[in-house]
Amino acid sequence: MHTVVVGTSGTTAEDVIAVARGNARVELSGEALDALARAREIVDALAAKPEPVYGVSTGFGALASRHISPELRAQLQRNIVRSHAAGMGPRVEREVVRALMFLRLKTVASGHTGVRPSVAQTMAAVLNAGITPVVHEYGSLGCSGDLAPLSHCALALMGEGDAEGPDGVVRPAGELLAEAGIEPVELREKEGLALLNGTDGMLGMLVMALADLDKLYRSADITAALTLEALLGTEKVLAPELHAIRPHPGQGASAANMAAVLKGSGLTGHFQEESAPRVQDAYSVRCAPQVAGAGRDTMAHAALVASRELASAVDNPVVLPDGRVESNGNFHGAPVAYVLDFLAIAAADLGSIAERRTDRLLDKNRSHGLPPFLADDAGVDSGLMIAQYTQAALVSEMKRLAVPASADSIPSSAMQEDHVSMGWSAARKLRTAIDNLTRIIAIELYAATRAIELRHGLTAAPASLAAIAAARAAGVEGPGPDRFLAPDLAAADAFVRSGGLVAAVEPVTGPLA
Repeated sequence: MHTVVVGTSGTTAEDVIAVARGNARVELSGEALDALARAREIVDALAAKPEPVYGVSTGFGALASRHISPELRAQLQRNIVRSHAAGMGPRVEREVVRALMFLRLKTVASGHTGVRPSVAQTMAAVLNAGITPVVHEYGSLGCSGDLAPLSHCALALMGEGDAEGPDGVVRPAGELLAEAGIEPVELREKEGLALLNGTDGMLGMLVMALADLDKLYRSADITAALTLEALLGTEKVLAPELHAIRPHPGQGASAANMAAVLKGSGLTGHFQEESAPRVQDAYSVRCAPQVAGAGRDTMAHAALVASRELASAVDNPVVLPDGRVESNGNFHGAPVAYVLDFLAIAAADLGSIAERRTDRLLDKNRSHGLPPFLADDAGVDSGLMIAQYTQAALVSEMKRLAVPASADSIPSSAMQEDHVSMGWSAARKLRTAIDNLTRIIAIELYAATRAIELRHGLTAAPASLAAIAAARAAGVEGPGPDRFLAPDLAAADAFVRSGGLVAAVEPVTGPLA
């Protein structure tokens, strides 16, 4: 099994995904263990002093003015975890919780939190045992970080609350720790606070969203190319010299992908062979690289933000190399929240343009010779009429999901935390948007492949034929009389979601950008 070694300098997106989705094992480097021990010595020294230090010998948030006596500090740390584990609503997905736990361990291992090495080792052991604390949908305002979600994870480290075992069954966390031979953590000064004060949930979801969107944007370039073929459009608008004079990187990459898929097509460029010749294609076809390219460039910016956050140690207070323990505002989720919202906007627009292309394929007045709704016997058969309704409903929801969460703020903690990021909410709605976008692209794929097969006497590009063959092998049926459509759409969704569409095309085109 792949092993991820956590050091003091952060982690990578690849490691996050390996742990969250691939169940990779986690180990702490010797460097990290040494840094943890040094920082803990500083915290212990401060705890022994009579002067109050925030997070070490005081209360938290609006209660930070109270100096806590030594005999109550262990109780204080337990209490902050128990009281902050106040989430409600449905369970959050296992991969999100594993990413959340791993990223918290990343910050702990930096040596800036003052947590004992044994606590970090327990965090790694819980991940390696496949124990996943139950985290709920609601409870995070994205400042001070993802408090409630992280608290539910910290609660499990203490042997309290519920968790999912490696068998997928939810049981008391204490039982699962005992079966795995893991001793529950007895928290000491600052440790409770350090386990729940970060942007780890929203960051984990951002990292996974970027991986999913990378696959979906390549898939959307393929389906856009298939639709262009099916509409007998022109590939001339994809010429690299046209995109060189407006040098947005994403636009150029998207156009190059589409051109690679269309190479060798016998369907493109038939404008003058129709009864109503076209001068140019509609925007939804002609401007596909511009829209998808803008989304790609948005992803590049989001990936830059994610890389910086992955290299960060997010906690409050933090232990600095010179021995100071200082309060700060680095837990504020604004940098991550903004890009999560940007991605939701870009995804909504990509879904919207894909739906417009699908609608064009189904409209006999705009499809340039295709049967109404791509039906076998229009009137007797309805074809893909309601598949487009489903796609339109998904697009409409994506527009609602594109409303920025980060534009909102609601005060909390007796106005001490009077401006929050709402980054967790931005991440949660982006996950829904990505699910919807996958379905929208799947429906365009379903329509475009059927339309190409209805262009009798014309031969599609080799890459298009490879895509069609792979889709049919995956259970995505071709033209014919009306049938129960939901299973076909589900098969198309699974094909796109798994990366099957990209995998089918790239042996012909070479790697797509």
